[in-house]
Amino acid sequence: MRGTEILSYSFANTILAVKLNRSRLAVCLEESIYIHNMRDMKLLHTIRDIPSNRDGLCALSISDENPYLAYPGSTVTGEIQIFDTVNLKPGILIAAHESPLAAMAFDMTGAKIATASNKGTVIRIHSSIDGLCLFEFRRGVRRVATIYSLAFSPDSMYLAASSNTETIHIFRLVNQKEKPPEVASSWMNSFGRILGGVAYYLPKHTTEVLTQDRAFASVHSQSAGTKTTIAMNIFNKTLKLFVAGYDGVLSVYEVNTNEGGECKQISQH
Repeated sequence: MRGTEILSYSFANTILAVKLNRSRLAVCLEESIYIHNMRDMKLLHTIRDIPSNRDGLCALSISDENPYLAYPGSTVTGEIQIFDTVNLKPGILIAAHESPLAAMAFDMTGAKIATASNKGTVIRIHSSIDGLCLFEFRRGVRRVATIYSLAFSPDSMYLAASSNTETIHIFRLVNQKEKPPEVASSWMNSFGRILGGVAYYLPKHTTEVLTQDRAFASVHSQSAGTKTTIAMNIFNKTLKLFVAGYDGVLSVYEVNTNEGGECKQISQH
């Protein structure tokens, strides 16, 4: 019957996060993660002695093909530990950032994982299979921010990031060579072409920062500082951004995938 308790588990320490998909349920504690079978809730595996994870930061793929769990591999740097939840064994360790991780999210296929560090200025997308860095986006060059949430669109073409600032950024996952003419003609891309000619003379770190992509679209929230969780989905053939605030307010925005820019708010609940 609906509302009937099926099973109950108790843990010695505080439960910080619970993630689930069709086959697995992961319970994250500060120094361990418990993996259960969703069919019978049987405990399959315990990942012990993980680096102290006080925020319960972790992500679980919903893909059957890439059934990965991800969690911080270090408290000092931004390493991502990938774990195979079907074969119950560790996967690769990805050195994603110099600073500790603050947010992470898989795409629908489980093949990509987006991360941000506690500095909140650079967002990177890596392959969860081989660890290759696929995309790198800069949220801002001057303001350090706390990234609250990351979310891919269903087709993995867009990534949204919310933070403690007034702006939610939406990035488009298109390689420079694949960008349409109208995007390539922007002043930022023109500057990038100019930079390409002098990049040889600039320090490596400088060229990396200046050639990173900027946000394709954005939302200017009226409740800066309110912690948010975001998601993207397609309704009526239009990409929508859902912003759920810890103040109990849900806002829905329409993303113009042709032109980008400021997103239009279509409802609030």
